Amino acid sequence: MQAIRFSYQTLRSSFVAKVVFLFLMSVTWGAIAYAQTGTMSPNQGESDGVSAGGKWLEFHSEDKMTGAKKVRFELQSDNYFREDPEYKPRVNLICYNGKLKLADFNPGVRLAPPNRPGFWGQPQLEVEVRIDGGHYFKGWNWERGHFLSMDKGTARGLLSAQVFKVSLPTRSGRQIAEFSPAGLDFARVKEACDLTPKKPSND
Repeated sequence: MQAIRFSYQTLRSSFVAKVVFLFLMSVTWGAIAYAQTGTMSPNQGESDGVSAGGKWLEFHSEDKMTGAKKVRFELQSDNYFREDPEYKPRVNLICYNGKLKLADFNPGVRLAPPNRPGFWGQPQLEVEVRIDGGHYFKGWNWERGHFLSMDKGTARGLLSAQVFKVSLPTRSGRQIAEFSPAGLDFARVKEACDLTPKKPSND
């Protein structure tokens, strides 16, 4: 009788161990698969990111007051800036109700002070932008020292670029953010932002 009880307990323990092992494996593989296709959103009320092609991620949310549908496309750089090896510079295309509202560049570090005025006298930081084989100097609006508002021409040029780089002054010297924007699903951006690729000009 004791031998039968021991055998039953052994089998039950083995079965439980297998179930736990399979559960842990499924969680691990699920986490790996999710890491390859999406990411958790850092913003309250925003859905977790899904792949929009290449290294781009797409996030959805809704304005609680107006009900406007918001879509955000994010592309993180391939490198870090010296001040913060944990947070990569990134580009965001933010769209409301099917129209582009803002394209911004967030370096992930504190920006250098503005170095030029805009057309209306707004503070700007001059940056050098490379899109594939062309490079341009742009004045981007300086937003509270945390991010720069990109011009629409650069945003459109970025969409179909293979190479995208931004060189700018920071508090620890000039640094370059390097991006790999290839692979974006243009149809998703067209639907969410009414934005299509176009090679930028020097103006």
